[in-house]
Amino acid sequence: MNVFDIIGPVMIGPSSSHTAGAVRLGGVVNKLADGRKIKKVEITLSGSFAKTYKGHGTDRALLAGIMGYDSFSPEIRDALDIADKKQIEYVFLKENIRGAHPNTARIHYYLEDGTEGVMQGASIGGGNILVNRINGMEVKFTGDNNTLLVMHEDTPGVIAGVTNLMHWEYEDINISNFNLSRQQKGGIAIMSIEIDNQPPETLVKDIRGIDHVINAILIRKI
Repeated sequence: MNVFDIIGPVMIGPSSSHTAGAVRLGGVVNKLADGRKIKKVEITLSGSFAKTYKGHGTDRALLAGIMGYDSFSPEIRDALDIADKKQIEYVFLKENIRGAHPNTARIHYYLEDGTEGVMQGASIGGGNILVNRINGMEVKFTGDNNTLLVMHEDTPGVIAGVTNLMHWEYEDINISNFNLSRQQKGGIAIMSIEIDNQPPETLVKDIRGIDHVINAILIRKI
């Protein structure tokens, strides 16, 4: 246990779960956009998020994270107005997401270049988060470590190609957690690889060059 676990994050209030955690969930979407302009977001809230999101500022916190702000950024208070000025369309929906953690948000994002995606995660207390679905596929990462997301064709040899590259070309990188999810056998799959180190920029480019890899994104520690 570290100090962060005991006293919680440095943050704009009122709640670490409903505000700080929400900012970090939005921050995952910001990372998934990978520097591209976000045009629109549809944010579905479940459980206590759906019941108290306006009073606890969860709506502003999620938008602030999506726009790249931190849990301690004063801009959180004005996130709705800032999003309007940036011409980011947003809508908040309520839905009972079956089997989801009480503080769950599902964010469907649309980028200016036509790309879209869906991220689902939960704020699990003390500003901590757990991302559990991306584009309909199960993942499992917290944002506490640098995380590689590798979308690829479910073909023999792809996992070995990625891990061998990391071992032989980037031998200082240590993998702390690995998860694989696929839509169906032979379809599209996604690896989530949490690493201890700060990887060089060339790593993602090299992974993208592996046969049958569709895309790779680095979500730096949030």
